Order: sequence, then C-alpha cells, then structure tokens
Amino acid sequence: MNWKSFFLGAAVGLAGGYVTKEILNHKTNVSPEKVLEHVKKQFKQNGTISGSWIHMVAEPYEKHQFTYRVYKGGISKNNNGTNEQFEFIADAKTGTLLDVRPLSEEPVY
Repeated sequence: MNWKSFFLGAAVGLAGGYVTKEILNHKTNVSPEKVLEHVKKQFKQNGTISGSWIHMVAEPYEKHQFTYRVYKGGISKNNNGTNEQFEFIADAKTGTLLDVRPLSEEPVY
C-alpha cells in the first residue's frame, strides 16, 4: 500500500467528517412560509381567517431577558361578523409562537 494514498484518504475522510458535523450542528431557520402556515392553523381553530402576512426576514427580539431570532406577522379573522386583527411573533428556529396581541381598531381621521 502506498503511504501517499493512505494519508490522502485519511485527510479526505477527516475533512468530510468535519463538514458533515458542521452541517448537522448548524441550525437553520424554519421558512417564513411554514411559520405562517403553522400560525394560521392555530388561528383557524377559533374562526375563519380573512387575511395574513409575515415579514420574510428574521430579526432579533428580547423577551424575559432571552434573545430570539423571530418572524413578525399578522392575521385577520372573522369572529361572529366582526373582523379582528392580531400581530404575532414567532421563533425563527422552531416556528413556535412567542407572543400574540390583538390590534385595536382606532378610527382613522
């Protein structure tokens, strides 16, 4: 057996192992579309959705001294003939809802 071939094979194996480890350890964000789909599924349990949106870029958000990368979005739904609007904040890594708040309907002058 040729020592050059042995060391070349070992180097390629180590490099491949390192790259694989980095890929597996690197946690990527859930796509904004999947997060919006998940949020809509949650809201559909309590009424019909009339509109939705999501900001496609994750941004930093702090809650209870923890910092998250989040997507922000909104949902409009019909509840007994009344249109209600909500803003939501979802974790970009898991898609979990971190916060939901109703938007008050202020008259526009």
